[in-house]
Amino acid sequence: MTTDEATKSEGEVQAAALAERGEDITPARDRGVLKIIKRPGSEDDLPMIGDKVYVHYKGKLANGKKFDSSRDRNEPFVFNLGKSQVIKAWDIGVATMRKGEICYLLCKPEYAYGSAGSAPKIPSNATLLFEASKAGVELLDFKGEDLFEDGGIIRRIRRKGEGYSNPNEGATVEIHLEGFCGGTRFDCKDVKFVVGEGEDHDIPIGIDKALEKMQRGEHCVLYLGPRYGFGEAGKPKYGIQANAELVYEVTLKSFEKAKESWEMDTKEKLEQAAIVKEKGTTYFKEGKYLQAVIQYGKIVSWLEMEYGLSEKESKASDSFLLAAFLNLAMCYLKLREYTKAVECCDKALGLDQDNEKGLYRRGEARLFMNEFELAKCDFQKVLEVNPQNKAAKSQISICQKKTKEHNERDRRIYANMFTKFAERDAKEAASKTGVEKAAEKAACEKGPKTAGAEGKEAEGHV
Repeated sequence: MTTDEATKSEGEVQAAALAERGEDITPARDRGVLKIIKRPGSEDDLPMIGDKVYVHYKGKLANGKKFDSSRDRNEPFVFNLGKSQVIKAWDIGVATMRKGEICYLLCKPEYAYGSAGSAPKIPSNATLLFEASKAGVELLDFKGEDLFEDGGIIRRIRRKGEGYSNPNEGATVEIHLEGFCGGTRFDCKDVKFVVGEGEDHDIPIGIDKALEKMQRGEHCVLYLGPRYGFGEAGKPKYGIQANAELVYEVTLKSFEKAKESWEMDTKEKLEQAAIVKEKGTTYFKEGKYLQAVIQYGKIVSWLEMEYGLSEKESKASDSFLLAAFLNLAMCYLKLREYTKAVECCDKALGLDQDNEKGLYRRGEARLFMNEFELAKCDFQKVLEVNPQNKAAKSQISICQKKTKEHNERDRRIYANMFTKFAERDAKEAASKTGVEKAAEKAACEKGPKTAGAEGKEAEGHV
């Protein structure tokens, strides 16, 4: 029997065993995906929709012919579960596995590549067998979806929502939530509120942010870092300490989207701008800077690109925009996001180039970014606008002090660097001199003998 025949025979035996003894794991119970566990997993937790999963496998046709292997590439296969990034069989099969589990999967064509196949290796209407070397499909690890790629909000979906629409900022939502801290439940309620204003109902900003990624009927688990939880203030009402990590289970029961900018006329935008400006200021005074950013940001989204205004409307719009940019800059200073603070100040100064607050706040941000000369220029411009601004005078002194310290530090660094270079050069020169002296000494000692040898060599050639 040839190797190909042996492989074909082995594949057919495995496929037959799966077809006979495999567990039907399809929701429709149509035996489209059959599974046999080779080694049970080490944990009880199962991956959820949206989780990033890491697996090893080897893919064969039902006749035993291999078409792919992650182990041949020496790296695991990674995908997001339940997001249609892979064939249906994988989304179904891996969702049933526990970390460390090894199994075999037999996948009918309608759960694999169907009638189209996947040229050149997978023919039309092919039944596929997945394994990993002599073991099986192995689930190495899985982790939740990082919603904003900063580690602050991790989502794991227990039940997928319906449709493709999501709540937007300002949408009215109805949700059920349960909040946990250190394994202890501290909140459980059904609540209706406006996205971006959850704090009014003792709901952290991370829930507002996550809701914009959810679909109607979705049930998910959210892991919130301190920035997206109750932050440095904590929540004494619930016994939550400062900078606590939180876990919420959230179900989005229903929502009604807020009007988009293009659905509002100028009059409505100006009316709403006045309302959200006050809301933003209230949040800011309470130290809820992320919530304030949402409110001030609405003004920018509504009015920054508004054209064809009357003189009165234009004046009102510019006034709201100027206030929004200045307030956003202050929020970003508090949040230590200095680049964004500078950007907002630039926008404000584009509307009013001599704005005292805009110049001062940009100077503050630049000072925190160690851009001392630029910061000093901003504070000097503040004094040109208002010579009585004592804070700006004090900041100029700080800039000068910081610049001097920075320059002295640079001089010390470069002085040490040059000293080290000089010492290295001196050592190299000394070493070179020692080698040369040793060579000269050796030449002197061997000179007569060498000369005689050269004489004999010359004689021989002659």
